[in-house]
Order: sequence, then structure tokens, then C-alpha cells
Amino acid sequence: MITYVIPTRNRPERLADTLWALGALRGHAASLGAEIIVVDNASDHPPTVEGPLDNGIPVRLIVRTENEGAASRNIAVREANPRSEWVVMLDDDSFPLDTGFLHRLASAPPDVAAVSADILLPHTGRREMGGLPAVFVGCGVAIRRSVYLELGGYDRAFNYYVEEYDLAARMLMAGYRVQFDRWFRVEHHKTNAGRDMNTILARLVRNNGWIIRRYAPSHRRDACWSDLTARYRQIAQTENAMPGFERGLSELESTIDDQPRSPMTDEQFDRFIGLAQARQAIDAAINEHTLKTAAIVDEGKHAWVVRQAMRELGLDEVPLQEHPGALVVGTMSPGPMLDAAERRAATAAPGSPPVVVPWRVIADQLHTRPDHLLTGGSQTQDPSATRISA
Repeated sequence: MITYVIPTRNRPERLADTLWALGALRGHAASLGAEIIVVDNASDHPPTVEGPLDNGIPVRLIVRTENEGAASRNIAVREANPRSEWVVMLDDDSFPLDTGFLHRLASAPPDVAAVSADILLPHTGRREMGGLPAVFVGCGVAIRRSVYLELGGYDRAFNYYVEEYDLAARMLMAGYRVQFDRWFRVEHHKTNAGRDMNTILARLVRNNGWIIRRYAPSHRRDACWSDLTARYRQIAQTENAMPGFERGLSELESTIDDQPRSPMTDEQFDRFIGLAQARQAIDAAINEHTLKTAAIVDEGKHAWVVRQAMRELGLDEVPLQEHPGALVVGTMSPGPMLDAAERRAATAAPGSPPVVVPWRVIADQLHTRPDHLLTGGSQTQDPSATRISA
């Protein structure tokens, strides 16, 4: 059995659309049933939730008297049916496109604590930008209920933004891992309505700073601080949200000493930031293609990790106009990594350099079509991905 968990606040129409989409899903009998728990985060007018849905899934509503942010999910997990092995975390504007992922959850290795979805943004033609190889995105992830309860769930101090990084870090340190599954497809109807970029930037700066303080080995914190400030200063300038950026720095400075220190080992931290995965994938590409030079393209989150892995392995970065031996996708976030790899494979001219995806899991999954697995068919080669390498 599985439990869908959906926090919501002041978006009854969007919630109704999401519940309708969940009610259209078929195939939950294979997982011995499902339930939905909606947690209202102190809406001005709590939503009316009627159940069961058209497919028979029962729905429960839990109304909270204060806005607990992402931590409202904790009460839902505690209240979930004890027979639920997995809790599927959604937002009130996200939902799975099918139930083909259920049999994959059932066969997940016991050390997999979370299965992260391929999260699609239908109105943009792109994927969700967050996450890392060892970090899931909270609007589309299945988490083992026993592990969630064992680790205490989300830290309510984060409210929203970066709370997944904190929980994923604790999973990693407890010996678990996060598994990305392209065949677990979630549609996220993300909207900018009500989104204040100054508030978002302030939260991102403060909460990411907390992650560095809590988990980064002492000798690696300075490099992380530099990347944090450079990345979010640039985003703040682009989004005209410098007041939020400055507020986040101020909040971080006043709270940093209160953060508990649980530094990871270097090996754990390399996995957490994606450096271990980038080293493995780029080293494999160097050996496969006898690479000496490469250009970094489609830069995004943790592009600095990709550069560091290239430097460590002796792969020289050169500009595109110098005819590099390969093109290395410059992000460690799964969604943008897939977008870049698929786009470049579809437009590659004959004789163009290979595209190197800095995470072998993504490169491997690019060579199969999700629809074949969902219908029970065998894995087949995707011709558009033949020039993608790990």
C-alpha cells in the first residue's frame, strides 16, 4: 500500500484539479491499494475534500492551525496507514502521470530510502530545476515510511525550500541512498502566482547556508560559501531581488551559530554534492572517447562540481570555438541534465562531439524509453540517445 501526501494552503482550485488527476489513475491494486492525506496549512478558508475519488482511493483532510510549511508532511506520515510502505510526496499542483512506478518501488533495494521522480513542467516544455544525484525534489518523490519516521522527517525550521537537502543528508549519513527513476513521472503545474522572489531568495540563501554549516567538512566550507553567494547573487540580480538576497545573508549570519554540526566525511560529501558521480561519469567518457579537451555547456546548479571533476581527471576545459573533444553538460541537477542531453542529442549534426552527461544513471536511462517499461515491454534502444555517454 502507498500513501499520497499533499500539503496545501489557500489554493482550493489547484488542489481540486490535483485530486481529479489522482482519481483518474488506475493500477493501485498491484500495490495493495492507496490513500491520500491532504494537510491544510492554516488556509484562510480550509478546502472541502470529498472522497473516495473516482478510482476508489479514500481521501483524508488534516487541518492545521498554523502554517508549518513542508514539515506539515510529518503529521501526514505519522497518520498514514501502517500498511503503507511508501509515502509519495506531492504538492497541491503535482501528480504522477501513471502508476507504472509502483512495481518499481516494490523492487527497490532495501538501502534505497527515496525514489526521486522525473518532474515535468508541462507549460514550459522543461523539467524541474532542483535536486542533485543524492537529493530528491519534494513535489515528486516516494520515501519509505519507516525511514522517514526513523529520521524524524522534515526539519520545520526550514519551512519551505532546501528542506529536502537536509532530509537527504540525514538519509545518506544513516547509510541510505536516493535513487532517481525516469519512469516515475510527475507533472508539476507550477505557477508564479503568489511567489515573492525576494522571500524565495532570502529563504534559499539562509537555508542553503544552514546545509553547509550542518554537513560540510570544515576544510570545504569556504568553497561552498563562495559558490552559494555567487550563485544566488547572480539569480537575485537577474530576478531583481537583491533585497531578498541581502535579507537572506543577514538571517543566515544571525542564525548560523545555532545550527547543529554533523559534518559528513569527505566521501559522503562528495556523493552529496554530486562530485563522486561526476568523477565516475567523466572518467568513463575520457576512457571511452580518449578525451583530452571538453567544453562545458548548459551550465546550471553545481556547474562548479563538473569543473572540479574535470580538473581532477586532467580533462582540459576549452571554449566551443576551439573544437573540443566532447561537450560536458554543466549541471548536477537531474531535470536540467536530462533536458540538455535530450535537446543536444536531437539536434546533433553528423560528426559532432559526443555529449557527456556527468551522472551515469541519467546517461543509462536515456537509452531506454519509459513507455516500453510502463507497458511491460522490454527495454529498447532510443536512437536519439546514441551519442550520449556517461
